[in-house]
Amino acid sequence: VQLQASGGGSVQAGGSLRLSCAASTGTFSNYVMGWMRQAPGKKREFVAGINKSGVRKFYDDSVTGRFTISRDNALNTVYLQMNSLKPEDTAVYYCAADWDLRKVATSNYAFWGQGTLVTVSS
Repeated sequence: VQLQASGGGSVQAGGSLRLSCAASTGTFSNYVMGWMRQAPGKKREFVAGINKSGVRKFYDDSVTGRFTISRDNALNTVYLQMNSLKPEDTAVYYCAADWDLRKVATSNYAFWGQGTLVTVSS
């Protein structure tokens, strides 16, 4: 599966952004999908994951209540709605896919897209 993320940008603290990740090749509904991020000087970390049907969603504690992951299997796209953004959310955000449901709440996905930069200013 090939993944293309978009929607990053610069926003002030308290603002919102919506990231999208379009998948091509493969059958999108066969994959669990996730969003990860990597801040400057830090390791890549799990942000949110969603199961194949979109019913089950998982979040890192740092984004729970502020971020929402969703997917549209008809459009082969996964989204990350980010509200109440904080400066510490500044990072390159990556979408990822895997066949294995056990990976959904980890950062150990098999397939990765290119990142999209999110910058939150105070």
